[in-house]
Amino acid sequence: MFDGKFRTPVDKAVKPLGNLLRKTGLTPDHLTILGLLVGIAAAVAIGSGRLLLGAFLVVLAALPDLLDGALAKASDSASQRGAFFDSTIDRITDALLLGGIAWYFAGTESPYMTLLPYAVASVSSLISYQRAKAESLGIDAKGGLMERAERIIAILIGLLFPVLLIPILWIMLVLTSITAIQRFVKVWKQAAVAPVTAARIEMRRSKRESRRVARTERRRTRVPRKRT
Repeated sequence: MFDGKFRTPVDKAVKPLGNLLRKTGLTPDHLTILGLLVGIAAAVAIGSGRLLLGAFLVVLAALPDLLDGALAKASDSASQRGAFFDSTIDRITDALLLGGIAWYFAGTESPYMTLLPYAVASVSSLISYQRAKAESLGIDAKGGLMERAERIIAILIGLLFPVLLIPILWIMLVLTSITAIQRFVKVWKQAAVAPVTAARIEMRRSKRESRRVARTERRRTRVPRKRT
């Protein structure tokens, strides 16, 4: 929800920072790795009960994730590989943060309460998969009540106000489940009226297979050069 409404103004705001970072010699991958390392530290802090420190580190971990895209555009280094790497690291960071909360609950709450952050992580992974799979089919699956930006903000509020952490996680679980349903319905409706998409996918697959067969045939029929 926030991603769709605020992505453009946020990108404009951080664009000058991307130009500054380009001069440092850093790459977007460096920032992505830095965000992961800070995310690991945040998970450790949360698991050990230092929730305020964890909240501070969550904010720090979000900054590289915000700036790596700006740096990629400023340095003209945006690529599919970078986007894939960034998305993968985002999923790992999310799992680490919720894992830290589960560890914290194991020491302070009922052991059964550790299932709550696990459930949030599971449904969050589902909505990420829905978007990835839909986009691989040429279908849009963005949107919903509880995307990644909303989840990070909700976790941050829960860490700042520990008394609200459990209620917030329950709300996250409900809203994330609703988001999964929203995305499923959205993709289902698009897929029903977009048979051309399947044809295009099959066409691309056929072209790749034809190129692969042609390369194999060229290698097989290639005449070895005579040595002089």
